[in-house]
Amino acid sequence: MRTLLTFFGILFISFHLSAQEPYQFTTVTDLEATPVISQGRTGTCWSFSTSSFLESEIIRLTGKQIDLSEMYTVRNTYPKKADNFVMRQGKAQFSEGGLAHDVINSIREYGLVTNEAYSGLFPSEDTHNHAELVAVLEAMLKTYVDNPGKKLSKHWKKSVEAVLDVYLGKNPATFTFEGKQYTPQSFLQMTKIVPDDYVTITSFSHAPYYEQFILNIPDNWSYGNMYNVPLEELISTVDNALQNGFTVELDCDVSERTFSSKDGVAVIPKDSENNIKALQGVYQEMNITQEFRQDEFENFTTTDDHLMHITGLLRDQNGTKYYKVKNSWGTDETRNANGGYVYFSEAYMKLKTISVMVHKDAVPKATAKKLNF
Repeated sequence: MRTLLTFFGILFISFHLSAQEPYQFTTVTDLEATPVISQGRTGTCWSFSTSSFLESEIIRLTGKQIDLSEMYTVRNTYPKKADNFVMRQGKAQFSEGGLAHDVINSIREYGLVTNEAYSGLFPSEDTHNHAELVAVLEAMLKTYVDNPGKKLSKHWKKSVEAVLDVYLGKNPATFTFEGKQYTPQSFLQMTKIVPDDYVTITSFSHAPYYEQFILNIPDNWSYGNMYNVPLEELISTVDNALQNGFTVELDCDVSERTFSSKDGVAVIPKDSENNIKALQGVYQEMNITQEFRQDEFENFTTTDDHLMHITGLLRDQNGTKYYKVKNSWGTDETRNANGGYVYFSEAYMKLKTISVMVHKDAVPKATAKKLNF
């Protein structure tokens, strides 16, 4: 009888260990952010996510909640992309994509404006759709690269500017906010955002640690430098930022079947047979090492797909750490759980993070010292 009871006891325990437990999340840290919005039919997540990140920074620095214009940055970045593409005679990236440092570079030169001052939409429009704009720009730039006149005219840059003005609108010289008139640069000063205070950090073993290097990914068209640190220090930087009131900009891979905006989670199950089931319940996850992360990047399993905004920390019922990540795909409940947020497990963060951007004061002191800032 005792043997029979032992057998059924083991069977009961095994069943419950293998059974799926629905996620139960507890909030650890939840930093203030502006509402989730949609990037529409555009590939401008880099501007939407980084603008959201800067909006949280403005809240931290000034207490003001400001809806920044994503399209003002897009409008002022396209001519830079076009110049890079044409001057390299088409041997460069030209697409809708970009990285967080492209926003920082733009605001350093062109300042910031509110979404009310420059929405990139016309009165008859309520969502962004850049399909036609991009097609027109690509066709124009291909013509300039082909150079049918055998001598590139001086007018091509003005033509690009004119197309952007037609589709997105002309840049405002001044605008009003809270009853006061600003230029884009004076508005930037009012927000207390200092572009040079923001750093991009990554973790790859093919480059020296604690030095800057240019990560060769398609959307790094502007050849931005990133600080390289070991994986554990990348994660500790994100954790330190969130624990000290700083949100984090995230460049990551969302092409995995184990990422789901509909289910609101992103995980890396230890057993790939559980990939789909793990979107709705807890399963054991992989132990992500620096070596495995590097291999997945170099074999193109991990790619640079999407930029998002980390605003908090959570834990599931087993104590596993998750990151609260703000997306820019809207809040339609049929496609986006958690009000438009996705909860990334620590394993997913370790494997699928391409880079993060933080205020340099958010970096742990020991890491900052190694990076010489």
